[in-house]
Amino acid sequence: MAAAALAGLDLLATAIVLVDRDLTVRYANPAAENLFELSSKNFVGHAVMNVFEHDRVLGAAIEYARSNRCSYTEHELRIGAAGRGKMHLSGTISPVEIEGWVKGWQGLLIEFRHTEQQLKIAREERLLGQSQANRELIRNLAHEIKNPLGGIRGAAQLLEREFERPNLREYTQVIMKEADRLQSLMDRLLTPHRLPQAAPLNIHEVLERVRSLILAEYPQGIAIHRDYDTSLPHLKGDKEQIIQAVLNVARNAAQAMDGRGQITLRTRVARQATLARRRYRHALELKISDTGPGIPEDMRERIFYPLVSGREGGSGLGLTLAQTFVTQHHGTITFESQPGRTTFTLLLPVTDGEYGKP
Repeated sequence: MAAAALAGLDLLATAIVLVDRDLTVRYANPAAENLFELSSKNFVGHAVMNVFEHDRVLGAAIEYARSNRCSYTEHELRIGAAGRGKMHLSGTISPVEIEGWVKGWQGLLIEFRHTEQQLKIAREERLLGQSQANRELIRNLAHEIKNPLGGIRGAAQLLEREFERPNLREYTQVIMKEADRLQSLMDRLLTPHRLPQAAPLNIHEVLERVRSLILAEYPQGIAIHRDYDTSLPHLKGDKEQIIQAVLNVARNAAQAMDGRGQITLRTRVARQATLARRRYRHALELKISDTGPGIPEDMRERIFYPLVSGREGGSGLGLTLAQTFVTQHHGTITFESQPGRTTFTLLLPVTDGEYGKP
């Protein structure tokens, strides 16, 4: 493994430990140092089993990969560095060619992941696939409904002209108003299929716009707290789509609190983020938190599905559209919820600005 490859391992978010044929640690990347709360000098030069307190399960996994010269994954590790707390991890042990150590012999690369991290990655991939399926379903459904609506409204207009009694026109007005409402709904369903018009944008300008809109809708009961990292660089994205995505999440929060409570808008930089299966050195992390009752347990798996709403009279499109706009910008949207605090997290890639390129 050449020096350039080792430099590449420094950028990974997963913890990487390299050992030689004597099972002595020769390298640990920054993610491993962070995960196990050890500096590199506490790894390098030490026997790997001493570092991890002679864990039997890890030892058996290493021995299997070593003896069979194949990759092996153990999902049930509960380990930690000596003298520190144990964590639930999975570990993949893979033979690698280690240049300059022992010619022709393969060392071992051990990759540690939090079990929760694996579940998160799997969930994000599932949500991405779900979002794509939702968009196709919505598009087909909207096209199928739009055409008959025009005919229904036109027929109601013609019918109204035939009525001599004004009170009968109330019925045709109902038909036309409902047709217009459905037409507006179909237009909203088709909107996400417009490709983003990318341009530099300041996320805090977006948040201030959303803040002013929410406060205008709920002037009495909603308080909005701002926690901004003003050093964040500009994004490249469609300003109107990002505004709509954030507004939909914030409006949902305000509605969940019945117009009384606190919303917090928080921005930070996230390092070493994987978004849409691509690795970025930096991403923008936006958290939208509220003090509402939380998302019901039975809705959490379906919260981004179209036409799913926990509020009477809701269209069930707000979060679906937010997810669509975010994924079109190669980002992710996730949430955590419990009574008294729900947080939606938007991660959007940063490709320009002071944080450099991916």
